Amino acid sequence: MGMSVTISAATEQDAEQIFRLQYLCFQSEAALYANYRIDPLVQTLDSVREEVAADCVFVARLGDEVVGSVRGRVTEGGAASIGKLCVHPRLQGHGIGARLLRAAESALVEERGAKRFRLYTGHRSESNLRLYRRVGYETVGTAEGADGVPMIVLEKPAGTYATTA
Repeated sequence: MGMSVTISAATEQDAEQIFRLQYLCFQSEAALYANYRIDPLVQTLDSVREEVAADCVFVARLGDEVVGSVRGRVTEGGAASIGKLCVHPRLQGHGIGARLLRAAESALVEERGAKRFRLYTGHRSESNLRLYRRVGYETVGTAEGADGVPMIVLEKPAGTYATTA
């Protein structure tokens, strides 16, 4: 009997699973840049707990296991910053990341009044860039992460969330 992946808002009880999943998922990104000090790998469990309490955080579950996560918060001028999207390596390529993005985008508009979405991804992260472009994000610039990794900045207007992913 197969189980299906469900998407729901994260609770404080999910923080430790999100923390562990994030550490697992971002190993491949760290290897891509030969930099194991990227933010998702050095973030503390307490910091994850704070984000779960304050931000718009969604998880993908397979039974009781958290197999995906995404975070978002509304920043200056109604822009919603979306980050740390991750899906367990064994489940990547099945649309879970797009479902998580759609859930976060929807909640950020409906609950927090987001006017547009912004996210950052490493310049070598081709699979991430493919996903973001497929769901309507466009490159608007570049930036350097606090960890020194060159980043691509992508945005899309909030009005497009319902028809993407």
